Amino acid sequence: MTDVVEQFGLSPRLRQRRFALLPLRGEGSPFTELQGRVPGDSTTPAELADLISSIGTVGVLQPVLVEEIETGAHPAMKLAAGERRLRACRWGAVNRPDNPHFAALPAVICPGPLSDEERRVWQLVENLARESLRPGELAAALVLDRCAVLLGKLLAGGHAVPADVYAIDDPMARFAAMERIRGTDKDCAAPWAEVLTRLGLQLSPRKARELVRAFAEMPREIAQEMDEAKVSLHTRIRFIELRRGREQAAQDIWAAVKSTGQTRLLPSALAAATADEDLEPDQALAEAGRIQEQADTARAEKLRARPAQHESADTIDSRLVERALAALRQLILDLVRGAELGEHDRGSFVLLLDQLGDAIHRGGTA
Repeated sequence: MTDVVEQFGLSPRLRQRRFALLPLRGEGSPFTELQGRVPGDSTTPAELADLISSIGTVGVLQPVLVEEIETGAHPAMKLAAGERRLRACRWGAVNRPDNPHFAALPAVICPGPLSDEERRVWQLVENLARESLRPGELAAALVLDRCAVLLGKLLAGGHAVPADVYAIDDPMARFAAMERIRGTDKDCAAPWAEVLTRLGLQLSPRKARELVRAFAEMPREIAQEMDEAKVSLHTRIRFIELRRGREQAAQDIWAAVKSTGQTRLLPSALAAATADEDLEPDQALAEAGRIQEQADTARAEKLRARPAQHESADTIDSRLVERALAALRQLILDLVRGAELGEHDRGSFVLLLDQLGDAIHRGGTA
């Protein structure tokens, strides 16, 4: 039983976590091993430009995770999660030594050595706090942690949980199996409010239920594709609602959207197909394109109709803006279709977009 409890992050070591500010160089500074990425693919200064800028302005908002390894007189600090934050802070410490945000690294430290499973659970909790986590990944992680809460209660309540149950790979299937063991025992329930409080997430139980519902009803392959295309939770729920009554129509619309790379048309296409059951997928997509074009035209007219006092003598030539927007749209379409930017180009875009955002913001508040 002890092994099972430890497997789901309830070990004494994880309960001994503490917060500390670590030096970025010298004794006590954390070291890192490769964490599943090729050296340089997302840790070069160019790729870290946004993160470096953010840390330099407001500091590290999410502490890194560090495992404390006893090696003698002084313990070694092994990074468990947060490689990009560590590298960004190291760059800042060398290149911007006067900036106080680069003076030390905020870290949550846990006594080691940790088992692979303990480390995985710890990293999972840290990842849940990342806003960039995709809906499918977040839903799967939420269900897995709910399984962990339920398992702990089942064991504490004297329920026998066969090893093959908590070893089920599919999160929804694992939770369903544990729920069958729980039966009508209300003391062993794992309510969403308790799960979210344990994780420290600013997420409502209603939003958690919506995420998991979308995850449960969505075919895994489509869910992964929508993750890659950054389809919102609201749009996924629309897709599921159409799929319940017209499964083939929903899947055909997604296939049509995916093949054209026009993900932004998906919400309108689903709405059109829901409103008119006789609409074919290609017709729904065409209708969505018409609606989007009308919306784009209305926005352009609204911008052109701005009061004169908001305009300046140095207004940028609209033809230049139109060419830039057309090029960006084509670039995004190519990227969605699977094309890749070279490493130098990626770094250039990150830096230019950062500068563009600052320039637009200054112009809008002038």
